[in-house]
Amino acid sequence: MPEVTINMAAGRTDEQKAAIMRDITTAIATHAGVDPENIVIQINEAPLAHKMKGGKTFVERKAAQGK
Repeated sequence: MPEVTINMAAGRTDEQKAAIMRDITTAIATHAGVDPENIVIQINEAPLAHKMKGGKTFVERKAAQGK
């Protein structure tokens, strides 16, 4: 049973996350020949203040971009 874990910064809607998980399920089923019923996808979200890239938290990065 394939299991995929996705780590991402928080901020996407439930609809966006469901679409991501559906697309990944389809890709695994298609390319690995696995029944979709046997594929598990999990999304782990981190608050923007708990995730860092390039020495800046995602909150700092967002503020620097003016968003």
